[in-house]
Amino acid sequence: MTRYASGKHALGISDRSGRAYKMRNMIMEWNGLLVGRDEFETKQPQLMPRHVVADPQALQFARPDRTEPVVEVLLDFNSFLTGVSGSSVITVTQANHGRSTGDLVRFRSVSNFDGFTSSAIEYGTGYSITKVNDNQFSFDVSDSGSSETASVGNIRGGGGFSSAGPVTVSP
Repeated sequence: MTRYASGKHALGISDRSGRAYKMRNMIMEWNGLLVGRDEFETKQPQLMPRHVVADPQALQFARPDRTEPVVEVLLDFNSFLTGVSGSSVITVTQANHGRSTGDLVRFRSVSNFDGFTSSAIEYGTGYSITKVNDNQFSFDVSDSGSSETASVGNIRGGGGFSSAGPVTVSP
């Protein structure tokens, strides 16, 4: 049977640097190199990758995508502009309104201005609009059966709490 020396006075040569160390102070690395304690390097985490599990992609309580209901939008201060004197056409300024010609729009909380009363502008069934550009659309107050017209013309009004939206508002 083979026996080994105890090595209390034995020296070993480092596989990394070639320095001599007491054998009892040498450590075997994960890659088989025998090195001194000051040269020891642990195994890098990249060399021990974790087991990759499948990434679940289904949601437990999935909800289908929905179409958001149309809501009323608060208009800027005095966003209504009357036409020339005697005209029943009003132009509304609303940035990026996204409306098309023929859409029905109902106005709420409009103040009286330039010969138009709030009740005429806040017509219950709304107005069919004409798109002027991406930031403006117009409507004709006479569509509601009102005979009101602009008294001065080219006047801004409507107040600061007026809104434009669908004829019916969903909760």
